[in-house]
Amino acid sequence: MTSEQLGALVGLSPSATHRRTRALQDAGLILGYGARLSREAKGNPSTVFVSVTLVDQRQATMMAFEAALPRTTEVVEAHLMSGVSDYLLKVLVREDDSYERVHREILSALPGVHRLVTQFTIRTLASGD
Repeated sequence: MTSEQLGALVGLSPSATHRRTRALQDAGLILGYGARLSREAKGNPSTVFVSVTLVDQRQATMMAFEAALPRTTEVVEAHLMSGVSDYLLKVLVREDDSYERVHREILSALPGVHRLVTQFTIRTLASGD
């Protein structure tokens, strides 16, 4: 959205909108801008949620697991959880791939993994991306 379009929505001139947007960026409140890719551009992926239980909850185990996550392209979100499992992962499996391969070669190979419990999405009702 341009400064002109945003300004029209909030009742400011384009220059005032630009100044305020720049101030939010400088303050670290706006972290960046990005493109929203279509499902086709992402390879028509299926969304899979995986609960991960580690072998233990020592800091070294958790740090090794977390450090390995950015090296996976399939894991798009990871959350440290309370409760039964340690982490909840959002995994995208491309149409031309298989979850079996992702499970065997990527997820189960992550450091410290003891147990993986997988839930397959039937349909996504709302998405932020």
